[in-house]
Amino acid sequence: MTADIDLKALRDKNLNEMEGQGRRVLVGMATCGISAGARPVLETLQSECALREIPNTKVCLTGCIGMCTYEPLVEVIEPGRPKVTYIRMNPEKARRVVEEHLQGGRVVEEYTIAGDPSTPANSLEDLSFYAKQKRIVLRNCGIINPEDINEYIARDGYQALHKALTSMSPAQVIEEIKLSGLRGRGGGGFPTGLKWSFAAPNEADQKYIICNADEGDPGAFMDRSVLEGDPHAVLEAMAIGGYAIGATKGYVYVRAEYPVAVERLKIAIRQARELGVLGKDIFGSGFDFDVDIRLGAGAFVCGEETALIASIEGKRGMSRNKPPFPAAKGLWGKPTVINNVETLANVAQIIVNGAQWFRQFGTEKSPGTKVFALGGKINNTGLLEVPMGVTLREVIYDVGEGCPGGKEFKAVQTGGPSGGCITTENLDTPIDFDGLVAIGSMMGSGGMIVMDQDNCMVDIARFFLDFTVDESCGKCTPCREGTKRMLEILDRIVSGEGTEEDLQRLEDLAETIKSTSLCGLGQTAPNPVLSTLKHFRDEYVAHVRDKRCPAGVCKALLGYYITELCRGCTKCKRVCPVGAISGEVKKVHSIDQSKCIKCGACKNACPFGAIVRK
Repeated sequence: MTADIDLKALRDKNLNEMEGQGRRVLVGMATCGISAGARPVLETLQSECALREIPNTKVCLTGCIGMCTYEPLVEVIEPGRPKVTYIRMNPEKARRVVEEHLQGGRVVEEYTIAGDPSTPANSLEDLSFYAKQKRIVLRNCGIINPEDINEYIARDGYQALHKALTSMSPAQVIEEIKLSGLRGRGGGGFPTGLKWSFAAPNEADQKYIICNADEGDPGAFMDRSVLEGDPHAVLEAMAIGGYAIGATKGYVYVRAEYPVAVERLKIAIRQARELGVLGKDIFGSGFDFDVDIRLGAGAFVCGEETALIASIEGKRGMSRNKPPFPAAKGLWGKPTVINNVETLANVAQIIVNGAQWFRQFGTEKSPGTKVFALGGKINNTGLLEVPMGVTLREVIYDVGEGCPGGKEFKAVQTGGPSGGCITTENLDTPIDFDGLVAIGSMMGSGGMIVMDQDNCMVDIARFFLDFTVDESCGKCTPCREGTKRMLEILDRIVSGEGTEEDLQRLEDLAETIKSTSLCGLGQTAPNPVLSTLKHFRDEYVAHVRDKRCPAGVCKALLGYYITELCRGCTKCKRVCPVGAISGEVKKVHSIDQSKCIKCGACKNACPFGAIVRK
């Protein structure tokens, strides 16, 4: 398309087409939905509607709708009627929905959110999961077809880029981002406008904007969901950032394990080039900007900006000393700005609506919203976006509706392997950058893993440290060697061979690694261990002193025992694979602990509940 594109007219045209096309049937086709079986649901809806020649009905994919608990999700939107949300769909249910609802006009109530006996809601928006949310980053996710640029434009897409290029100077763009108080959502929380201002004055024949989509925290899927549900928001922000600092080239560095995100990015880039919002002389402004994709191999350390740069350059992903910072000497030695997906997804809305609009959400030092991936032992798993300053208690109990089965909440891990465990005593802490650091954790990229009474905190610390050891690039000794020694100590503790002296060694090593490692990966690697030692030291002591795992998780410290409830039916004896159980018929049996392999077959076979694990 030519550079003199009338974006407003195109927006109005696309909006009229979206609103005037009659009924829209949206199928959540992010990775979570696809994994739950959404693809055959989409295909069934499309084929059945075509077969029955149902008029004024468009069936299309959308991104993450948010409630992973209810996937696959289908939403029917009709002008003048309440939206209908169908949950836990399959092809058989889809055929019935087509026949009875789309053709017959009767909502299939038992398949809707209202038909779920566990909730009285009539639609997803009625759930407590959505009550405290404010969607800025996720404003288009679950609403538009991410593979159709026209639907993005209908929702004011590329208006911010047009405004920046036609009515703002680069300095004004940077100042607006500064005034908004937007801080990096990738974990560090560095002011975005300040970062851009560092790169802008540096003279070079080439500058770069990089989108860090290397999301690697266990349990985190915020960036993936944005790329899958609203890829143009990231591309538009990269172009705005490029204009602000004088860059004409951008790269999206995304892990290869995100094939859906990569494919939708490719589609979005192609469509943006065809429309003329990427490429040469955008909007006739004389500004050139284009974007390419670079795939990462899934190394956690490449989330650190200098390691990421090395990877794009074709080198092994390893951090380097700073300064020089990337804003002065980054990709191929040129000035470079790196922002993560969520940070960039805020930019267009700030430019369109203004800094003060953005600052009305969140707190003074942490304006705006934060996207979290809520998972673990929680009733409402999914993707949520809440204003900064909302408390952890509100997220866990109001949005997440607590732990399944009425079990007791124990802790929540924020910040992934770089964060720490937060306990009940700190649940009223506001969620913002400074508040979480003050209680020994961190915001991180937004993974939030909830644990209940059945989790062993020593085992949790070991899990995160094992991940960090595996992901260390190996460049600096404290991280490479120190984390391995910490893991060896934790291995001894969970296997029943730990000592109380090991706890002091563990703490000393953690503090040393924290203060001497080269990059953020090593500096934060000990956090899960330090936070669990602080809040759950009694569990560590039970492991080393009593040789007991209070949560009943660490297998080496468990034993199966037969109580007086035993009727002597011999079922346990017959299923034991190693002959560890002895006893006569109609008499209480016993288990030889030296032979027992702790498989649990006896407990499962006992009809009287006479075998306990402790």
